[in-house]
Amino acid sequence: MQENLVIVESPAKAKTIEKFLGKDYVVKSSFGHIRDLSKKGLGVNIEDEFSPKYEILDDKKRVVEELSKLSKQVQTVWLASDEDREGEAIAWHLAEVLNLPVDKTKRIVFHEITKSAILNAIESPRTIDMNLVNAQQARRVLDRIVGFELSPVLWKKVKPALSAGRVQSVAVRLIVEREREIIAFNSTPYFRVVAQFYIAGDKRQSLFKAELQHRFETKEEAEAFLQSCVGATFTVSKAEEKPTKRYPAAPFTTSTLQQEAGRKLGMSVAQTMSVAQRLYEQGLITYMRTDSVNLSAQAIAQCKSEISALFGDKYSSAHNYKTKTKGAQEAHEAIRPSYIDRHQIEGTSAEKRLYELIWKRTVASQMVAADVDRSTIVIDMDGSQWQFVATGEVVRFDGFLRLYSESVDEDAASDSSEAILPKMEVGAAVQSSQIVATERFSMAPSRYNEASLVKRMEELGIGRPSTYAPTITTIINRGYVVKQNKDAQKRQYIALTLSSAGKISEKTLTESYGKEKNRLAPTDIGMVVNDYLESQFEQIMDYNFTANVEKEFDRIAEGNITWNDMITDFYSPFHDLVENAITTQTDKNNQIRVLGVDPETGKAVKARIGRYGPMVEIEAEEGGKSRYASLKKGQLIESITLEEALELFALPRNLGKYEGQDLMVGIGRFGAYVRYGNTFASLTKSDDPYTLQYERAVELIEQSKAQAVAAAAPIKTFEEDKDMVIKNGRYGAYIAYKGKNYRLPHNRKAETITYEECVKVVNTPKKK
Repeated sequence: MQENLVIVESPAKAKTIEKFLGKDYVVKSSFGHIRDLSKKGLGVNIEDEFSPKYEILDDKKRVVEELSKLSKQVQTVWLASDEDREGEAIAWHLAEVLNLPVDKTKRIVFHEITKSAILNAIESPRTIDMNLVNAQQARRVLDRIVGFELSPVLWKKVKPALSAGRVQSVAVRLIVEREREIIAFNSTPYFRVVAQFYIAGDKRQSLFKAELQHRFETKEEAEAFLQSCVGATFTVSKAEEKPTKRYPAAPFTTSTLQQEAGRKLGMSVAQTMSVAQRLYEQGLITYMRTDSVNLSAQAIAQCKSEISALFGDKYSSAHNYKTKTKGAQEAHEAIRPSYIDRHQIEGTSAEKRLYELIWKRTVASQMVAADVDRSTIVIDMDGSQWQFVATGEVVRFDGFLRLYSESVDEDAASDSSEAILPKMEVGAAVQSSQIVATERFSMAPSRYNEASLVKRMEELGIGRPSTYAPTITTIINRGYVVKQNKDAQKRQYIALTLSSAGKISEKTLTESYGKEKNRLAPTDIGMVVNDYLESQFEQIMDYNFTANVEKEFDRIAEGNITWNDMITDFYSPFHDLVENAITTQTDKNNQIRVLGVDPETGKAVKARIGRYGPMVEIEAEEGGKSRYASLKKGQLIESITLEEALELFALPRNLGKYEGQDLMVGIGRFGAYVRYGNTFASLTKSDDPYTLQYERAVELIEQSKAQAVAAAAPIKTFEEDKDMVIKNGRYGAYIAYKGKNYRLPHNRKAETITYEECVKVVNTPKKK
């Protein structure tokens, strides 16, 4: 009889742990959750204090059978699921299903999969923490109630087959609000003035740049200022040099890891968590869902040893960081390598890169601050109220920067660079070699990427470490948000240059702008759903309300309130809102945007959500039919112009005659196509139906015809009977015989099947 059964969440984790435990232990995986709320109806008994109705997941029934059988054959069962609330809930579900006493079954947790951590956990087991279980249970029940009651309202009032979620809807609201800021934004030009100054007689050594602390609205104003600089005297009014320190960032939490992996490695939030999960299960890093920036004394000591060996003692500075997040769910460690002396690992490219990032961040957090000299020079110009300012930064001692420097969001990145400024005295005169006024343009707020959205959600207290990735994945999968790339556009700008000779020259230059990569933008349906929910469920969509619900979950986890009471307080007012929304008549015209009048027909042009998605419509003339056209990718009902809408009605386009037939380009139910006669060819992603040229259309048609000929050609024929052939079809190879088609046997290939086998297939009656 086996003595011990250890149940963990994942097979990879089981394999790693099995190495550390002796022959008296068998380690098995539950493969994640084994139970969830029933899908029949709500899955929650509202009348009985919101008691949940759980059922074993279909794909876990065999796993449960095996674990149940094993649990009866051992003396002791150890529940070793992950150490967060979700892991605690999994442990409780296992105890319930396997008929293990909750108050006696041994529960072990560890934040790293190392031999010492596993053995320590075995020596000090605890029982299942029902407060943590109830906090997770409250989240699951609340989210089911919200989704179950809100979704039918959306089906009736907005569009069938829609769904809503408590945290997801608020995340969509953030993205919609940012999009509306961008739509409402009007870019305005201005002129920025930068001068190159030097100390008289020392131009080569002392040349430096300084920017005027005023921006001009027009070219005329900028030109007038440059003219006033001719013959002007420039004097240093302030020369300041301040020694300062730049401190390393704290070790990674879940959200900071997601943000930095996005910025430095280009990983999505879901990809970061997936790779981190694999690293954890292999015993390479500590647990990857945490709010804590704390490091163990052992980890700090190991960092000190590594830093001294790599860079010398002067680079080491032990420091323990404090977690600032209120109600932090995990009071454990930050994300760090399990073994600090392991600089590199074997694995996939993504695993290696993420591990290196975690290693550098952890070790850098225990290094000394960098010594930096920040200098500022302010220059007055006689006859002007404005000053030129130059700033510079020189790293005197690199400290932690020798190993690692934290990235910043693209939005927050400044265009100022580090520069060494010459030594200056107040009152010293400087001369200008040239002064340039460059036309710039005010920029709209940037769309969120995944990293910046996580940062904003964390700032607002929306969600927790375990919820960021699934929230973003859900809103994309539901079609409320898209991740998009945008090519850069070109624009011209003016540069006015005042030379040292006092002459002003003007140049017109070209620059690229507006490029986007992996930015989150709302879809039309996302915006419509958001607007409806905000109008009818203002409380649910409120950021503070959503953050306060998270705090309530924290109070349940701490044992301060009961989860049933928390749900009761939430449900009654929420259900009243649902009932009111169902009976409130919504104005469908609010979802229609009138763009203007079609100049050809004089009829209204409208944009709205149609059966197959966002579209524009030209109202019907008397006795006629309305005309419809789908919006292009990237176009929104809220921002499309009348001119852009009218362009959409250019399809179908007649490109001319080809082999005596009209060559047409259009958009159908399955996308853009080229057609002549009965021959169709789909356009590729790089083809634009609105600009497709005749030559490219012919090329696509010929490719389609060639593919059709290739598909019609038999793969194999037989001497015994010319009517028996093997052909290639849409779903693979098949037997064709005298006008009828037959499937190949599942274990036979087209190239090797024999005539006798084909005859057998043809003569075998088909099953009804």
